[in-house]
Amino acid sequence: MPPSSCDCFVSLPPASISPFVIFGKNSDRPRDEVQEVVYYPAASHPRGSKVTCTFIEVEQVTETLAVLLSCPSWLWGAEMGANEKGVCIGNEAVWTKEPVSDSEALLGMDLVRLALERSPSAQQAVQVITELLEHYGQGGSCMEDAESLKYHNTFMLCDRSEAYVLETAGCYWVAERIVGKMDVQSMMNILRDKNSGICMDSGGFRSTSSMVSVLPCSHHLPCIHLLTVTPDPSRSIYKPFVFSPHVAQVPWVLSPTFGGSDPVKQTPRFQTKVDRRHELYKQHQKVLEESEHNKDVKKDLNDKQQTLEEENLHLVRRLLDTSKSFDYGKEDDIFMNCVEKELLLYREWSLLSLPVCV
Repeated sequence: MPPSSCDCFVSLPPASISPFVIFGKNSDRPRDEVQEVVYYPAASHPRGSKVTCTFIEVEQVTETLAVLLSCPSWLWGAEMGANEKGVCIGNEAVWTKEPVSDSEALLGMDLVRLALERSPSAQQAVQVITELLEHYGQGGSCMEDAESLKYHNTFMLCDRSEAYVLETAGCYWVAERIVGKMDVQSMMNILRDKNSGICMDSGGFRSTSSMVSVLPCSHHLPCIHLLTVTPDPSRSIYKPFVFSPHVAQVPWVLSPTFGGSDPVKQTPRFQTKVDRRHELYKQHQKVLEESEHNKDVKKDLNDKQQTLEEENLHLVRRLLDTSKSFDYGKEDDIFMNCVEKELLLYREWSLLSLPVCV
């Protein structure tokens, strides 16, 4: 049976070629939905304060970890992400005999973010999600549309040493620890496989963003998270991110905000549409449209994307070289530099591909 929702994968030693845990996920969402990548630094919060999630408020903790989130730009939570401690989480839609609640509660994507902000290990992330589920429940529309889409959630959670699958239905849950030749390139190839349906591109849904994380068992090496931030991983470029002391938000992958006029904050919700496209999304879609109807032009763009991605993977291999010491202070701008190079590629390619008038 072909996959019918998002797809999460994890490889643990000895299945991984290197002594790394490798996590991968495609986020399969409504076709026109924009996904952004947001970095939030670690923070302190007043005791007794609350945090506003997509639909409801929950009790805030006094300390939250730094997180990197790949999220539908209209909501508070995330489809997938990682934190500074090397924990990665992705969620998937599931349907069971248990009815999906009509009440607004926590979305599965809210639970992904809450767990990443609060959990230094995958095991503790399981505990955070299950306790929040039991206290607040899950429910509410998972799609920015007047026509509601609701589902239960399954989560894949991992860190440098172990991984878990957590399946939920309403407030019920069950967790299983995963025990176990995979490398980064192999994981990317899996996520780009359209014939299997893993790289979704059918009807009103497609893979709107993709993520691969490399979590070395050795704490002397950095965890590296590669994200496309653009739809269709088979025609996108994975870009590496490393948590470092002075890492900053990359503005070109951040969607615009609309304050109180945002359709998600109106009552009733989702009665209007707004343009949530960020700059990388716009440029990526522009070159894909320009190359769509010419096989040679399409191949030229794909070749240039592959060349740039290979440069990114060369950087990843350098960062994971055990013969060299890693200096976190020198790697603050890795993700930003890769996004800048990709934007430059698309702008230059678009100019060069324009028809010549004589």
